[in-house]
Amino acid sequence: MDFSDLKTRIAEHARALGFQQMGVADLDLSQAEQRLHDWLAAGRHGEMGWMAAHGNKRSRPAELEPDTVRVLSLRMDYLPPDTQPVKVLQQKEKAYVSRYALGRDYHKLVRKRLARLAALIREEVADTRLARAFVDSAPVMEKPLAEKAGLGWQGKHTNLVSRELGSWFFLGVMLTAAELEPDQPEADHCGSCRACQDICPTNAFPAPYQLDARRCISYLTIEHAGPIPAEFRAAMGNRIYGCDDCLAICPWNKFAEAASEIAFHARPELKAPGLDELAALNDATFREVFSGSPIKRIGRDRFVRNVCIAIGNSGEGALVASLLPLLDDPASVVRGSAIWALARLDRARFATEKAVRMEPETDPGVLAEWMTE
Repeated sequence: MDFSDLKTRIAEHARALGFQQMGVADLDLSQAEQRLHDWLAAGRHGEMGWMAAHGNKRSRPAELEPDTVRVLSLRMDYLPPDTQPVKVLQQKEKAYVSRYALGRDYHKLVRKRLARLAALIREEVADTRLARAFVDSAPVMEKPLAEKAGLGWQGKHTNLVSRELGSWFFLGVMLTAAELEPDQPEADHCGSCRACQDICPTNAFPAPYQLDARRCISYLTIEHAGPIPAEFRAAMGNRIYGCDDCLAICPWNKFAEAASEIAFHARPELKAPGLDELAALNDATFREVFSGSPIKRIGRDRFVRNVCIAIGNSGEGALVASLLPLLDDPASVVRGSAIWALARLDRARFATEKAVRMEPETDPGVLAEWMTE
């Protein structure tokens, strides 16, 4: 088989399916594997227990899928046009949603495109071992593999950066038994820049190229299930789902292009939604509003918890009215975040509510973690 010609044809199919770039990596992830072990040993994965599962399969693709000898790494840009991160962050009565989540859920879209690519490969080569695709759906180290495949380098914020196209893109992975020629890894071009380290609101980077997820706003608003630790609440500002600060400040993103994929363009209602509107969502309306969105995954209670914190950080007294119904919410994490926000906006009202709600018979200890500033 002419694997050189096959690689060219696969790349052509990938571009036709909406991927902006494809690269090929070999399977040696020994350095990344050691970094992963060190990260897990330090507990920096927080509550993401799935990061520690599956043993070394995450860094050894051939143990995940026998016969694998190469990995295809594919990039699809997602930056929605006409979205202004800094402007939304400055509108304290509005909610900031990470740029990747303003459109439709990327998991389904990218997975479907990869499945079509796999089918095209199988049409050309009758060997099912030549294509198995994943999009955050298996223990695969997407970023180290993409770096080896030449799509970019892992910057000091640990995200992948392309010198030509910035870092606003999704990654897909395909394992294959085809002995395609690997691409050359991209060199690190961060240099002495530490803009992403300095801008982080919660100091989530203990050192360049290291992330403590437990301090990261994206982790706290999406993966963390309980009360947000007190030390991070004010720093969250109006970020209710994810955080883009370290990406937005990166100098290489001046070369980023807006997504051509319409599905990733921002829904009008998510460009700068009002916090009061979001606080009023019950479970049914939350599911309706965020149908087809990655935001739906975290559930209404965790989402409204984040909204309450943003309200508390807004300084807008008019938003107190949106907190009051939540003081009796069935979810303790919502009740707690609401009373914390009330303490920030209206101390007198908070003092009254605290006296009532700390009575053992009404809420035995469930709000205690929220009661301290």
